[in-house]
Amino acid sequence: MFDWYRDLGGVGRSTFWACFAGYALDALDVQIYSFVIPTMIGLTLLTRDEAGVIATSTLVLSAFGGWFAGILSDRVGRVRTLQITVLWFAVFTALCGVTHGFTQLLICRSLQGLGFGGEWAAGSVLMGEVIAARYRGRAVGLVQASWSVGWALAAILATVILAAFAPEVAWRLMFLVGILPALATFVIRRFVPEPAAFVRAHDAGPAPSTLAIFGPGLWWTTLRCAVLSLGAQGGYYSITTWLPTFLRTERHIAVLQSLPYLLVVIVGSFIGYVVSAYLSDGIGRRLNFVLFAVGSAVIVIAYTQLPVSDGVMFFLGFPLGFFASGVFSGMGAQFTELFPTELRGAGQGFCYNAGRGLAAFFPSLVGSAASGLPLGEAIGVFAAIAYGLMVLEALTLPETRGRALTSYATGGA
Repeated sequence: MFDWYRDLGGVGRSTFWACFAGYALDALDVQIYSFVIPTMIGLTLLTRDEAGVIATSTLVLSAFGGWFAGILSDRVGRVRTLQITVLWFAVFTALCGVTHGFTQLLICRSLQGLGFGGEWAAGSVLMGEVIAARYRGRAVGLVQASWSVGWALAAILATVILAAFAPEVAWRLMFLVGILPALATFVIRRFVPEPAAFVRAHDAGPAPSTLAIFGPGLWWTTLRCAVLSLGAQGGYYSITTWLPTFLRTERHIAVLQSLPYLLVVIVGSFIGYVVSAYLSDGIGRRLNFVLFAVGSAVIVIAYTQLPVSDGVMFFLGFPLGFFASGVFSGMGAQFTELFPTELRGAGQGFCYNAGRGLAAFFPSLVGSAASGLPLGEAIGVFAAIAYGLMVLEALTLPETRGRALTSYATGGA
């Protein structure tokens, strides 16, 4: 089960933990916002529509940040780009804590999105290039699993801070905690070298134009990967952005009482990431996508729309997290295998983040729809649409399990 980890060697293990920690801290800073939404709405600092607009704006800017970071990682290196993005999203998350009013928060949160999008692009490519082909799905997928670790940290911090401080102070402290990930940049700088695949490609000569991902031989791959990403992230953000608000306003579960519900979702999320990571190497990327997308659609509808007791909802949280997060585990590995080394950062950065940019409108659409529908029903409708789109797209992509990495210039490893 852990052969992949032993196979990495000392440098590879340092790379794994740097990517794992970077993405976990990324999640911490991103998920902080979902926990302060109910408090800010309660203090009349935001309306539901405004909260949705900020969430959407953050995700739209993250799309541009992710693509730019992908391009940058092809030019200056995966590791250096990872350092820049972690520092960027940490600083702007903290700045959100000193804002006054909707406009200032919108600006700072949107700028935070640039770094948030870039971290995945740099870290996923970096991990995908240092692991052997037969283990790529599980290694990259387990890096993705760190998202649930950061989410859990955000949930715990939110519970402690919101209980210990007045609401007017607590929401600011939550954002200010976001500066902590900046410390990770020093660890990344010291212990993680550039992967050999990147060094070889970089030394071979000038990289092809970034626009080559839209050129002959790659444009169809780029389009399908972007739509796959749209489906996965549209469903995920429809759920996670509004979940604390749903528990509080429709299930009437107070902040302190909601922590166990959220932790069950988060534990399910972590296990879903891990199981899906191994399955993507075992049954293949395509079948794994379909399995988790269908499971996600079914359980989201059950969780948000069935008239069940709070006890049943507590247990439904586990499969909700399991499927909604597991859909992502094979994505980084497949994108790594579909794009050549010289364009891998640009390709992955664009596809994952173009999907995220379009998916960014889902939280806003849910918020708007909730003006006339119950919030749970609005979440369920848009999540089901997103996961249906993901299933259709997964069936069109080639199976890449075990594929060796290629070079744009030679077509070889």
